[in-house]
Amino acid sequence: MPGPVTTRPRSKPTARFIFIFLLLCALCAFFPARLRSEALRSQSSPAKSQSSAASGEAQQPSKENGTYVIRKDVDEVVLHATVVDDKQHIITDLTRNDFTVLEDGKPQNIISFHHEDFPVSMGIVIDNSGSMREKRTKVNQAALNLVRASNPQDEVFIVNFNDEYYLDQDFTNDLLKLKEALEKIDARGGTALRDALVASAEHLKKYARLDRKVLFVVTDGEDNASRESLEETVRQLQEENGPAVYAIGILGDEEHPKRAKRALEIIAERTGGMAFFPKTLDEVDEISRHVAHDIRSQYIIGYKPTNPKTSGGFRAIRVEAKAKRHGKLIVRTKSGYYPRTGPAVVGAN
Repeated sequence: MPGPVTTRPRSKPTARFIFIFLLLCALCAFFPARLRSEALRSQSSPAKSQSSAASGEAQQPSKENGTYVIRKDVDEVVLHATVVDDKQHIITDLTRNDFTVLEDGKPQNIISFHHEDFPVSMGIVIDNSGSMREKRTKVNQAALNLVRASNPQDEVFIVNFNDEYYLDQDFTNDLLKLKEALEKIDARGGTALRDALVASAEHLKKYARLDRKVLFVVTDGEDNASRESLEETVRQLQEENGPAVYAIGILGDEEHPKRAKRALEIIAERTGGMAFFPKTLDEVDEISRHVAHDIRSQYIIGYKPTNPKTSGGFRAIRVEAKAKRHGKLIVRTKSGYYPRTGPAVVGAN
């Protein structure tokens, strides 16, 4: 399994830098709170959301310390679903009674239902391999426009990857910091896409403050450097409460476009996201805005599985929607999940 995403290594310090470092260390002794890193703040946040088990019914969302919180039953499975009609128009006027949830083919009782623009924890994962050198300017702009079009309370981190991957900006909603991280371009080497996705998903799992999780990935080639297989990558992304993956594959010059395209489609479809394959680089910006709209239009559906989570094993999910005022409806959500069998976290923010 790939290691955690880490910050980019620093160059060898000069005497001047050593002096500045020692000065900062001295300041830390007097002002530790001011110099605490954003990463440490995000690590401590999840503990605030833990509470004792309530009743079997999920409560209404509330706002605590500026963060949206949804309290849920310990056994509840939460789905984030997008609904479109046969013309791919997003449908936003459905009710709880319009949905049917099936787990392993068996109908499940929906115990919570929300359709509000809740913020998300998002990782933006950008290919930094040699072939991306001339594409990064437009890709970076599209990534920033994705954030601009998203909920202002989203928290976002940036990972740049080639045959290695680096956390160039931890969770923030500061556009200037995100822009600076995206501009850390060192376009060289191969493409370890799967490893970067697994490490980014693990970062979300450990440090995200929000329950809804998304990975937005842009790449222009087939993975040629990962240790993780496609099967194991999907397996880890499908862990309970794992992220939806939205992928953009700029594969026009790719030597094996069909294989690269299929890999992105599998990852996106099985996690409840989408895969896009623009014909030109100019389309990437429009796609990023579409992704933001898709995320902000989702339904949040909770149910308590008839088969207890403690039994383990993969659970296949299918969600259906029907409404007389609409024709055929298509629901996009994750295709299934591996239940968490360890101690449950009741509060999910």
